[in-house]
Amino acid sequence: MGTITTQDGTTIFYKDWGPKDAQPLVFHHGWPLSADDWDAQMMFFLGEGYRVIAHDRRGHGRSSQTDTGNEMDTYAADVIELARALDLKNAVHIGHSTGGGEVAHYVARAEPGRVAKAVLIGAVPPIMLKTDANPGGLPIEVFDGLRAALLANRAQFFLDLPTGPFYGFNREGAEISEGVIRNWWRQGMMGGAKAHYDCIKAFSETDFTEDLKAIEVPVLVMHGIDDQIVPYADAGPLSAKLLKNGTLKSYEGYPHGMATTHADVINADLLAFIRS
Repeated sequence: MGTITTQDGTTIFYKDWGPKDAQPLVFHHGWPLSADDWDAQMMFFLGEGYRVIAHDRRGHGRSSQTDTGNEMDTYAADVIELARALDLKNAVHIGHSTGGGEVAHYVARAEPGRVAKAVLIGAVPPIMLKTDANPGGLPIEVFDGLRAALLANRAQFFLDLPTGPFYGFNREGAEISEGVIRNWWRQGMMGGAKAHYDCIKAFSETDFTEDLKAIEVPVLVMHGIDDQIVPYADAGPLSAKLLKNGTLKSYEGYPHGMATTHADVINADLLAFIRS
């Protein structure tokens, strides 16, 4: 584990486990979480002999609680600096939710030789917000509601999301894990309220269409059909169509947090894609 300091003085925390000469897998977490959200994947792929890396996005987890730079251009610039500092080559970048947007924005701008493949899991691209060009998106009132809930009582809001739609624990017959809920809350409360507030705009209003079109490497798009956070129809299928070398893999009944609730399935599919 370590840190880097970016050009604007922000400290970015990261974990870097495994053989330094092995192929690197870089994991990008969702809002408002941290690198810890990838524990199930980090441990699995470490056991498969890979070098596994995950960072806390600025304003999240153990990184600086920034009041500026909480938008996609800076997020991608931070990853460029991290990849350069760790001299990552031929890496596979795997992003969940907001982290999937970060992956798309980064990979479209990555230095030559840095990226071999990418994976978007329940990811926010192409764009979440409903616009004239994206009539299937969510109305701005949804995201205004998130901002209002965060300002009113962030601690309660960060209990309500994982208890309900994030992991599909609000579905009839769901096997609810109190530990998973508490771990989500723990990660969220480690981060900065200002960065979390700003990031809602970043993940909902950023249009990743041109990023997706620009990406040349193979990309696996994984999306749960019962995703209540990033609705399936306006995300996974549309992203896969925009990619030059994209493959869509859909999961019937799986929730937004499927990398946690169905880690065994997701890890096996990730391994197959990485090895392909």
